[in-house]
Amino acid sequence: MHEMGIVTHLADTLIDMAEENHIVKYGSVTLEIGEVSGIITDLFVDFWDYFKKKNSLLKDCEMKLETIPAVTFCESCKKEYPTVKYGRICPYCGSEKTWLITGNETIIKQVEAESEEEVRIREG
Repeated sequence: MHEMGIVTHLADTLIDMAEENHIVKYGSVTLEIGEVSGIITDLFVDFWDYFKKKNSLLKDCEMKLETIPAVTFCESCKKEYPTVKYGRICPYCGSEKTWLITGNETIIKQVEAESEEEVRIREG
């Protein structure tokens, strides 16, 4: 269950960002998660919902997930193909000389946050 470790790392990253940028509240965080990253998204969101309650900075932070499709490149025929559908063997030439281009990464794409200054301006 590496989901809990990733959630913990994400929360630590957001807390560090808050300190550096004087953020007082997060509205949402959007993650791009690779299709073959091994992350179980339902479990990930459950861990996030549990973990965020323990930190006032994150308590209202919505988790948004987007999927990065898994794409494999064939060294033999120089073509790309969808990894999940065809696996490791190239559907064009049958070669096993392939490697994953995208689809196993996890990236923080976007963060919606409110800084101390924005609060002061809003509250006048």
